[in-house]
Amino acid sequence: MKQTYSFILLLTFLLIGPVLSLADEASTEPIEPMTQEEEKTFDVFPMIADSNLARDEESPFVVAEQKEPDKFVPILGEAAGEEDLASEEGEEAAHILDPFRPWNNAMFHINDKLYFWVLKPVAEGYKRAVSEPIRNLFYNFFDNLRAPARLVNNLLQGKMNGAGNEFVRFVFNSTAGLGGFADAAKELLHIQKTSADFGQTLGRYGVGQWFYLVWPMIGPSSPRDTLGFAVDRAMYPFSYISYTSISFGAATGIAVFETISDTSFNIGDYEAFKKAALDPYVSMRSAYVQNRKKAVEE
Repeated sequence: MKQTYSFILLLTFLLIGPVLSLADEASTEPIEPMTQEEEKTFDVFPMIADSNLARDEESPFVVAEQKEPDKFVPILGEAAGEEDLASEEGEEAAHILDPFRPWNNAMFHINDKLYFWVLKPVAEGYKRAVSEPIRNLFYNFFDNLRAPARLVNNLLQGKMNGAGNEFVRFVFNSTAGLGGFADAAKELLHIQKTSADFGQTLGRYGVGQWFYLVWPMIGPSSPRDTLGFAVDRAMYPFSYISYTSISFGAATGIAVFETISDTSFNIGDYEAFKKAALDPYVSMRSAYVQNRKKAVEE
């Protein structure tokens, strides 16, 4: 894992340098309101959004009101350089700086090709070869490993009910759920996971997005959410296991399998998003900003 972080840092410095020359002038572009279809399907591209919450309803522990979202809404906060301007019709449109659009657009298309040429075919093969109940076991296992990060972020945001949810879920699923392969907390206690990440936590403390970024394999982000992604990943148990107990190749294989597993539950959704969008790049940016902003405000 130490080699992984070093590689990511090196790749970032090598790639960002040339892109800076393409962004002499920062541009602030209006984000068009999402259509109903775009809003519904935004989160489905697993290389650009956490697809895990798409399959579960949010049900806070004990006292909080239960919510039943149709799909997972990725988390975002108020962005620096972002304004909420009322239109003539009284509607509000979000704005975000996009000074690195040549880079972002190139990364968007690279991720798009990676999905259609690599990830989707492999995930389809996995889906045909492995029954859904078995795939659910692996989905639950990986999702249970993300509970510590959700627990910490709920605490940092002062969401005690959400923190209680994640604590009980992690302990119960790790024991009664046979190491997390079964979502026993959901099935037996009716406690479902909550949505919380460190990018959202920073947003709730007033840290802005600054500007829009698209990373290869990771997808839409910003300086704030890039930092949030790194912090959340540091709290992921496999980060420690891969550093101390298994080889870099084995850790990479586990990460690839996790991505394939998650994608197998969302095949077709990204295609629907693209079909509904007049300009997929602009629609993705709009959906990302609006959804992340909404989550911080909730």
